Amino acid sequence: MSAHAATARLSEVRPTIRSIGVVGQAGYDRFEATLEQLRRIADANGVELRPERLLAQQMPGAALFQPGEVDLLVTLGGDGTLLRGARLVAPFNTPVLGINLGYLGFLTSINPDAMPALLPRLFTGEYWLDVRFTLEARVVSNGGEEGESFVALNDAVLHKGGFARVIRLAMFVGTEHQEVARYSADGIILATPTGSTAYSLSSTGPIVVPSVDCIVATPICAHSLVIRPLVVPASTLITVEAISGAEELMLTVDGQDGASLRPGDRLLVQRGEPTVPLVRFAGQNFFSTLRRKLNWGLEAADRGRT
Repeated sequence: MSAHAATARLSEVRPTIRSIGVVGQAGYDRFEATLEQLRRIADANGVELRPERLLAQQMPGAALFQPGEVDLLVTLGGDGTLLRGARLVAPFNTPVLGINLGYLGFLTSINPDAMPALLPRLFTGEYWLDVRFTLEARVVSNGGEEGESFVALNDAVLHKGGFARVIRLAMFVGTEHQEVARYSADGIILATPTGSTAYSLSSTGPIVVPSVDCIVATPICAHSLVIRPLVVPASTLITVEAISGAEELMLTVDGQDGASLRPGDRLLVQRGEPTVPLVRFAGQNFFSTLRRKLNWGLEAADRGRT
């Protein structure tokens, strides 16, 4: 059995937590109070907090967070903060707990008000791990030179820069380079099931249950009525070639990291080796999050009650 096939979506393996890395966005209104609350709970349970360098001033004297040297990563912010932290620890299979200080926080697990009740459960093993797979994205130049490899938990997006005109794209699948489509659009989103509820969803892509092993290819504003999102097996290698259009295109990974492309360059996306275990507590599941965060499947009279 391959490593990918053996990966459980709901992991029963829960590490003993002695040290916690902290990644955060200090600009949120409740950031300082939330960090202080996290510090008190960690101290009460004999757990060391290790802040990222950006938070060193808020935690003077603490050892700095180094990926691979903590038992858990806590992110303080929104989904963007969680995605940034998750990519740091993905190679080490470190569990990630997101505390939501933002507006939506679809991937985060709890808000600050729930911390006193739920965080102590981390130290008694009363939680479960929702394991999500990642994508590997890399750019190959027209001359065949391979660029940097990026890890994406949500999506890899190829899009135009600041130009108000469409680009021509060609999409291929498999190592045999089987052509799928050629079309004009503002770009394309290649998303994991985790990312199916992010940018892909706003571009009319499907909602995919996280346990489904697939990659979603969603065109951005395609200039055709017959081009629709495509779902392919997670084992598929996807190649997108920039045929023509804007002089420079951009690859954006999870809304942050990226690289530039020119016509003739290719974007290669496939399932990545790392996985990201997200911490969840009893009663938390994908569908309850859909209802609570997106009002999905609710009658109008029921919205706001979840």
